[in-house]
Amino acid sequence: MPQPDGLTRLGAAALGLGGLGERATLVQFSSAFCQPCRATRRVLAEVARLVDGVLPVEIDAESHLELVRALSIDRTPTVLVLDAGGRIVRRGTGQPRKADVIAALGALT
Repeated sequence: MPQPDGLTRLGAAALGLGGLGERATLVQFSSAFCQPCRATRRVLAEVARLVDGVLPVEIDAESHLELVRALSIDRTPTVLVLDAGGRIVRRGTGQPRKADVIAALGALT
């Protein structure tokens, strides 16, 4: 899914990781006082336990402003679903439902 500035892919280095998930990476942009961010963290962790090859990653938006701006993140939580190659395939804001996250991952296969 193209972003307004054309950024469509994120590598492990841009996220401060040694590698991406084998199947997918769930990238959550959060902020310190965001109540829905806590619930989103739990949902993404649960999905990662249920679906093999999925890596959940939480990014503190305030500490990564350059990346936030490049991706046009304007609220937290924002979740990006990356395929195994780092291509952004889905994007959502607000607290996701577990079923919706699983469905987004199912669309990757």
